[in-house]
Amino acid sequence: MDPKKIFKALLYPHFSVLLILTPVAAALLVYTFVSQKQDTVFAYISYVLSAYTLTVVCLRAPALFRRLKAFRNENRYAKRWFDDVHFRKKIMLFASFIWNTAYALLQTGLGFTHKSFWFFSLAVYYITLSVMRLSLFRHTSRYKPGEKMYSELKKFRNCGFIFLVTNLALSLMIFFMVYWNRTFHHNEITTITLAAYTFTSLTVAIVNVVRKRHTDNPVFSASQAIALASACVSILTLESTMLTTFGDGSLSLADRRILLGVSGAVISVFIIGMAVHMIVYSSKKIKEYS
Repeated sequence: MDPKKIFKALLYPHFSVLLILTPVAAALLVYTFVSQKQDTVFAYISYVLSAYTLTVVCLRAPALFRRLKAFRNENRYAKRWFDDVHFRKKIMLFASFIWNTAYALLQTGLGFTHKSFWFFSLAVYYITLSVMRLSLFRHTSRYKPGEKMYSELKKFRNCGFIFLVTNLALSLMIFFMVYWNRTFHHNEITTITLAAYTFTSLTVAIVNVVRKRHTDNPVFSASQAIALASACVSILTLESTMLTTFGDGSLSLADRRILLGVSGAVISVFIIGMAVHMIVYSSKKIKEYS
């Protein structure tokens, strides 16, 4: 066989090969670092495979972008997703509702497994967020943005009131977590996955808030506020988990309590401030429509 063809096939493999190589290389690399087997044959294989995968992905990137652009312009569903903001927001609201509900069920299962008040409390918190998102989704399914502005403003204000009530429960949860020092040891890979999800959720929530800060649609703004509050609570859970999973014993119990207490207080105050802003802003706008 022609060596040039072999070389080209190695540098420009089929897209299906990339779909398989990328997660496999990432999984091997994570396992290598987590298991602390950096000086083994397995580690060197994972390094080489990861470097090769990164190289071919970079080489294939322009073609991939062209395919994605063509797919966006030719596929009617993709075209609607990118062009119809209302449709996109409605789908994202429904997806976030499903995700919140699934996460609440997971916390419920962990509550029964560990017989922990903390997990049951988190389950209730995320169920509340699910109910809020379901209410917003039902509204966007019935009406177009701005069609029922008075109703949208009331829902926006109601979300603010709910945040105030749930924040009282969250503050109680934080107090008991700090007072009882309730933390749980998870597998390192599970903890890393949780960290990746948490920081991704927080980044996406912040970017959406900044990009859409001038939006005049209260329902979409409420959805962004829910996503931000959910990400903040995930940070608190992640912090507690990482202190247990990766802690080397250098932090005393008092230091852990101070760290978790301060973090919880900052998150609680932030959610209160966001809720007050939602209530004050929507109340002023509601008066204009009365």
